[in-house]
Amino acid sequence: MDNLSTLNSQLSTLYFLGIGGIGMSAIARYFKAKGFEVAGYDRTSTLLTRELEAEGIKINYVDEVEAIPSEFRGIDSEAEKHSTSNYSSPVLGEVAKPEGLELSTLNSQLSTLVVYTPAIPTDNKQYQYFLNNGFKMMKRAAVLGEITRLERGLCIAGTHGKTTTSTMTAHILKQSHVDCNAFLGGISKNYTSNLLLSDKSDLVVIEADEFDRSFHHLSPYMAVITSTDADHLDIYGTHEAYLESFAHFTSLIVDGGVLFVKKGIFNAQCTMHNAQLSYLSEVSNNGANGKPYQVGSKNITLYTYSGTEQADFYADNIRLGGGRLVFDFVTPEERIADVELGVPVMINVENAVAAMSVAYLNGVTADELRASMASFAGIRRRFDFHLRTDKLTVIDDYAHHPMELEASLKSVNALYSDKKIVVVFQPHLYTRTRDFYHEFAAALSHVEQVVLVEIYPARELPIEGITSQIILDEVTSPVKRLTTKAELIDTLKTLDFDVLLTVGAGDIDTYIPSIIKNEE
Repeated sequence: MDNLSTLNSQLSTLYFLGIGGIGMSAIARYFKAKGFEVAGYDRTSTLLTRELEAEGIKINYVDEVEAIPSEFRGIDSEAEKHSTSNYSSPVLGEVAKPEGLELSTLNSQLSTLVVYTPAIPTDNKQYQYFLNNGFKMMKRAAVLGEITRLERGLCIAGTHGKTTTSTMTAHILKQSHVDCNAFLGGISKNYTSNLLLSDKSDLVVIEADEFDRSFHHLSPYMAVITSTDADHLDIYGTHEAYLESFAHFTSLIVDGGVLFVKKGIFNAQCTMHNAQLSYLSEVSNNGANGKPYQVGSKNITLYTYSGTEQADFYADNIRLGGGRLVFDFVTPEERIADVELGVPVMINVENAVAAMSVAYLNGVTADELRASMASFAGIRRRFDFHLRTDKLTVIDDYAHHPMELEASLKSVNALYSDKKIVVVFQPHLYTRTRDFYHEFAAALSHVEQVVLVEIYPARELPIEGITSQIILDEVTSPVKRLTTKAELIDTLKTLDFDVLLTVGAGDIDTYIPSIIKNEE
């Protein structure tokens, strides 16, 4: 991905507001790798921000203008030297003056592009400084969108499953003769990074985030929709609006592109007055097999996939036992037998089918598919094993939606049906807790011992009456506890368990080292 011709001739530095976010950090790493000066702000220091700092990226954790390095907030005295139609990049050489990133309005005296995440509050002092002083500011999604217009974007969307599917897709392509670039929504354990670069491929795998309709900035060459369960209702208001947002996402696929949808995901949920949703519902239920999907003047090829039933691409002859999970991958053209998953969890079968389908249509061979799936090591915080001994198993999972939580608990129950299990759940966001506390309680009730900690607020202020207690009240497990993070270790001392599963999108994983140390 050496083409940055869409960058304005003035641009030499980038500043990231919310740089510790998984998506933001990948873009920061990308520009750092391309020779640009990169810095940023985040609220707290994390393992990821410390990794970025070790890579030479300056990060501050104080919401003050003075904390911004001077070279990122002052006037660039060299700016006038680069006011011609072309500019010279230390990485790319001479590059034509661009049009794509729409940086032509950038103040000629300022050389910093500010990239921000919607999670940054608008009253953030650094945000206000950049806004009020004429800096060019772009959302993270808009920057990714420009990259998909420069390269062939393989964009993975869905309520859940998109991080694992996109990381699997990137790993398969990276291990094959095809290769790829990737901006991932998690840290790949195979590459210890969320950014993969290639000097020979123009394919770029991108996790397409539906929050704040961010994925509407993308222009996919191939797109996958893994799930459409209601989420982010604080943004969308209704499930119907949420579904229509996914329908709009499909209309952004480039002419001649490909759409993969999980079989049946638009069934019944669709609004019949929406022609796109009606068509997607029909096809996702009845099969596509390369059926044309026309949006305006664009012609798109549509396929279905499934991990549990027949579709255009699907898993068959699934065998689970002895710590191994093996299946046959069935395509419209052939059956690829004996694909073994490196992370043998049932939910990964469905994710693997989606990932292999994308890779298959991009020329990855059967032998390459088998080898790459067997070597897939997983993703940090996605059913992530931290300890496996005869005495204790500790697993961490990012699940923060009821469907994700249920899938995670079913997986741990299947793997350890003869063990005593305890799950520690940290709800994520007050709004999500408000909208889905019934569903969270139902999912948690699948295990006998449940511990709930306080809600991780992220970007939100408290909502009166919305606490972890409203989930706990409906949990039917025989053993259930409510505790603070500070008291978590003491609470766990009162319970008898062989397997511990921590779940949530907040910071619950940071307590795992202390938990393990206490149990040793």
